[in-house]
Amino acid sequence: MMTEQANLPIPTEAELELLTVLWSKGTATVREVHEEIGHERALGYTTVLKMFQRMTEKGLVQRTESGKAHMYRATVSQQETQSQMLRDLSKRLFAGSSTQLAMHALSMQSPSAQELEDVRKILERRSGKR
Repeated sequence: MMTEQANLPIPTEAELELLTVLWSKGTATVREVHEEIGHERALGYTTVLKMFQRMTEKGLVQRTESGKAHMYRATVSQQETQSQMLRDLSKRLFAGSSTQLAMHALSMQSPSAQELEDVRKILERRSGKR
């Protein structure tokens, strides 16, 4: 079971790439992740292995043995990681204001009608209107 662990480091861009594969698969071997990423870009098997070793040390993934293979799984969910990264971004760029972050994100590109409806529902929930 994944729980929020605010003390975990924010993953690097390369670590996020590996985590994305783990989030979609649940658990995977180095080979499985290497093959999945290989569809997108060239990345050596030993590079993936070394990244997983570092991510294990950081607490971003857990490793278990399954026969000869080592299985890896993310220790936090994609949603928890996104929230942690957005909190960090908000602190660094918007003085901690989630409102300024949201307004900036919405102004960058035109949201779809469905996205605007989703934002409206969130705002209504936050303001106590149902």
